[in-house]
Amino acid sequence: MTEQDLARLLRTLEQGYAEDLVVNRGLTPEAALERSVTQIRESLPAGAATEGTLLRLGRVDDTEIGWIWVSLPTSAAPGQAWIHNIEVHPAHRGRGYARRMIQLIEVELAKHKVPELGLNVFGTNAVAIGLYQSLGFEVISQQMAKPIAPAG
Repeated sequence: MTEQDLARLLRTLEQGYAEDLVVNRGLTPEAALERSVTQIRESLPAGAATEGTLLRLGRVDDTEIGWIWVSLPTSAAPGQAWIHNIEVHPAHRGRGYARRMIQLIEVELAKHKVPELGLNVFGTNAVAIGLYQSLGFEVISQQMAKPIAPAG
């Protein structure tokens, strides 16, 4: 992935993640966008050249169908690579491309001798949860929240 590809794709990722933060974390749109941009930029300090990062475009023939961003293990998680983002562009969804991108990244991770691949998914994303479960991902941690009504 080139720096130009990443810059183009990050705009959509930052906005989408911000929208998820509004819905799932109750942040204001402004605070959510700020957090989204900050977290993503901190995770990619050198952009596409960030060490230990796999940024791959998904292509079918000459058509870009999506992309995946994975970090190799770090000292904080020495045995686990991490999917930060996987996205299939809207016109190409429902054709198994996300599954194939994950399968291909698993092959690449196996060559790096990485024993485990992790990810986070919002609990409201039933389609993604179904995909990940069908690929053998298991829940190892779960966050839960309950709104509290204001005192009357």
